[in-house]
Amino acid sequence: MTNTYTSQSMIAPLKRVIVKRPEAAFIEDTRIDAQWESLAYLARPDLGRAIDEHRRFTALLEAAGALVEYLSEDNRTGMDSIYTHDPVASVTDRGVILGRMGKDARMCEPDAMEDAFDSCGIPILGRIEAPGMVEGGDVVWLDHKTVAIGISYRTNIEGIQQFRSLVTPMGVNVIGVPLVHWDGPGAVLHLMSIISMLDDDLAIVFDRLLPIPFRQFLIDKGIRLLPLAEDEYQSLGCNVLALGPRHCLIRSGNSGTERLIREAGGRVEPFDGDEICYKGMGGPTCLTRPIWRG
Repeated sequence: MTNTYTSQSMIAPLKRVIVKRPEAAFIEDTRIDAQWESLAYLARPDLGRAIDEHRRFTALLEAAGALVEYLSEDNRTGMDSIYTHDPVASVTDRGVILGRMGKDARMCEPDAMEDAFDSCGIPILGRIEAPGMVEGGDVVWLDHKTVAIGISYRTNIEGIQQFRSLVTPMGVNVIGVPLVHWDGPGAVLHLMSIISMLDDDLAIVFDRLLPIPFRQFLIDKGIRLLPLAEDEYQSLGCNVLALGPRHCLIRSGNSGTERLIREAGGRVEPFDGDEICYKGMGGPTCLTRPIWRG
């Protein structure tokens, strides 16, 4: 029987994905009031508008042919659990690799994700254990057998070594990519903050933060790099979710990035994401945990 899970690709057609509704993550206004500042949101999310934005977002996923599955409310998790990508390091051909979070407020999210995978019969291949850390936002599959992992304030070398031990038997090559200090430990700078794959040979990148050796590796691999305009970095222009090769979702307000992708032969679908994306600095990739691409 063919598996209905695996995501050793960032661009293969999205067939199955896990999300969490704002009403299950934010829950109510009193919870938002209690958490948004300590979680370093740029502004207080509006629950009603967030619910509306998320419904429109998931409608786009379904229209592209993805089966959308929803996480339930869970008292082990907080507002950040709307960003379902990070608690899972990866979904491989042989099962799920659960991450270990670098943000204290999110430490229990992998446990909640493990319960979700158990309930739908998807095996757990392994889990990153202390002192290792890996967040999903640092894991970028360049092809089925090549994965780049950012070394950041949320993902460390020990975590990458544990990840490597799990995927090496599958013939996967793991490349560690040191990231810069940028705005410091309190800010979120994942590898996926500076690169999004659009096709096997195409990526949108923020050149100013792209490490030189990694940039050269991408070029040598035959990947064309589309340089993001600096004024669209803060509006999450580099956080692009591929629904399939050269077909992607992007937060609205990034017209320059949209134009770059279209000029490269891509199809772009913008969506409003002030409440669910911008205020928490998490784009469409962050809102989704792909569990089957193929």
